[in-house]
Amino acid sequence: MANIITLSRIFMVFIVVALLFMHNNNATLLAVILTVFVMWFDGLDGYVARKFNETSKLGAVLDIMGDRIVENVFWIAFCAMGWINVAIPIIVLTRGIVTDSLRSLALAQGYTAFGEKTMMQGKIAKFIVASNFSRFTYALCKAVAFLFIIAGHLPFNYDHNVLTIGIVCAWIAVAFCVLRGIPVIIESKRFFEVK
Repeated sequence: MANIITLSRIFMVFIVVALLFMHNNNATLLAVILTVFVMWFDGLDGYVARKFNETSKLGAVLDIMGDRIVENVFWIAFCAMGWINVAIPIIVLTRGIVTDSLRSLALAQGYTAFGEKTMMQGKIAKFIVASNFSRFTYALCKAVAFLFIIAGHLPFNYDHNVLTIGIVCAWIAVAFCVLRGIPVIIESKRFFEVK
């Protein structure tokens, strides 16, 4: 069930972007509503996996894959529409490629990104990368950024602060993205050591 929720998020984000490119008031409003579900499903899949004891390496990989697809599709679409600076998708994509490559190396050696078999060994690294606080805060920044950037472009939005909040949250999410990638890079060096 958890994996179905994860895959549903991926499907929904493509619908959201298609709606945005329709440049239609109703389509944009529907995109905002669907974005709420896309972001809610991000936490729901993990909750369902833990609640029904469905945690697995496949689930962990699908969760990260879903996160990457969702965030990259949003950032690229927003950039293509001229809503955000091109630096945002470039930074996020680069960080994702680097950390996911290192995580795949760790996975081959029996470690996961999060959970009991996390590749993170140090307390600070675990807090920055794998703690519920860090993961929730990062997800919340992205959710607010995505929602407010879209809502800020609704034709009947008369509060310019909505878009400003979205852009500020986008840059905070980028900072979080980079910060959460650094421990993965540092701690992965042990997977290259010759034994």
